[in-house]
Amino acid sequence: MAPIRLRTRVLLVVFAALTGLFVLGTLALMLAGLRDDIGKTDVALVLGNTVQPDGAPSPRLRTRLDKTLELYRAGYFPTIIASGGVGKEGYDEAAVMRDYLADHGVPRDHIIVDSAGATTFASARNTRQIAQRQHFASVFVVSQYFHVPRSRLALQRFGFATVRSAHANFFEARDLYSAPRELVGYVRYLFRHYDTTGA
Repeated sequence: MAPIRLRTRVLLVVFAALTGLFVLGTLALMLAGLRDDIGKTDVALVLGNTVQPDGAPSPRLRTRLDKTLELYRAGYFPTIIASGGVGKEGYDEAAVMRDYLADHGVPRDHIIVDSAGATTFASARNTRQIAQRQHFASVFVVSQYFHVPRSRLALQRFGFATVRSAHANFFEARDLYSAPRELVGYVRYLFRHYDTTGA
């Protein structure tokens, strides 16, 4: 019986240690995302999210766009990449984002639409391709606070030496699920392959 009890204790200690590391990692990721890194860049990347059934940006997406508008008006970047995919509602997120930005005063020729940004990885890769065509060297990413660290990581791995960031002013109960999930995504992105030759 003693060996069984010992193994049980060891397993409990290992489980507690792993759980503690996971909680600490999640907290570190959240704090990193809440610390905005403001500065001038060549272009901004605002990442897509849900569009409501009536075609309007969801509250989460709207706050990302509003933060982008605030920074654009303050002169931190002259051009905005609106990146997203087509959600289950059937709307092109990037097009909806473009229209919202244009309706709030951003000239349409200052907005680049990336309708193939269905994932963070795809958005970062597409932004790199756009940057190479447009000769952009630096990027400013806007998303939810817990999503910012993974977005920054992807952009850096795709070759951007300067990546600034700011989080949308939106918090909800769902964050208690999204933030821990995001830690798993961040770890996955640490070990992904980033092809910068064709980016």
